[in-house]
Amino acid sequence: MALSEQERKLLEQLEASLMAEDPKLADTLSGSAATRVHRRKAALAGLGFMVGVVTLLIGVQIHPAVSIVGFLVMLGAALLGISSWARADGSPQPSKPAGPKPTPSSGSGSDFMSRLDERWRREHGDK
Repeated sequence: MALSEQERKLLEQLEASLMAEDPKLADTLSGSAATRVHRRKAALAGLGFMVGVVTLLIGVQIHPAVSIVGFLVMLGAALLGISSWARADGSPQPSKPAGPKPTPSSGSGSDFMSRLDERWRREHGDK
């Protein structure tokens, strides 16, 4: 179903306002080229893992060296898949904070909420 001219303009305005308000979310929803590449690598790593499993099982019947190769293929595919999947999420890599880390107290619920509030303010700024 085609959109009318008015609906198309409204959609463009919504997209522009989303980009202005939260560019990180808009980029995540649009799925940048880098994200697609990392997701494709993760999918291929999954297939490589399955090939490694089959090679491992066949190697049990044929020769132990084939099983070792299958295991190494599985291991390499798993490492590649995990790293690609983490990059495809778009989540920033954790970095160490500059200041000293506060120590958690003995399980109070209000402390938990205050830490969440502090983290929110630190990441999103106090607006």
